[in-house]
Amino acid sequence: MSRSANLFITLIRTHHITSRKKLQRVKRAARQLAIPFVLVRSGGSPGIMYAEGPDESGVAGWVNVVKSLRYKDFQCAQKPISHPVNVDKQIKDAGFNEVASVTEFSEVMQRKGLTAWWEVGMGYKAKG
Repeated sequence: MSRSANLFITLIRTHHITSRKKLQRVKRAARQLAIPFVLVRSGGSPGIMYAEGPDESGVAGWVNVVKSLRYKDFQCAQKPISHPVNVDKQIKDAGFNEVASVTEFSEVMQRKGLTAWWEVGMGYKAKG
């Protein structure tokens, strides 16, 4: 049985994510801003990042750090908002997580109960 908690969440799209140096800075910013969960789709195009945290200022600060890294075609596809997130898997998967495919990324979004929100952010579905 999963339970949910209201967390601040955000979604970032870029052209690609390949630089290991930039990813280390993304990871460091998450640690410094107390962002307990980050998911990154790296290794090519598209680059996708998701973060969730307990407070809006931390998540917004993390978005600003990522933006300052000047990723090509940076878009904050879903600005930080409070949203219910399934947390049954959160504790097990806490920290900085990387996946190699959009399919793997979408599976994590599905487990967290964020499929509709993610599909709108990715442009797969119209905002309803």
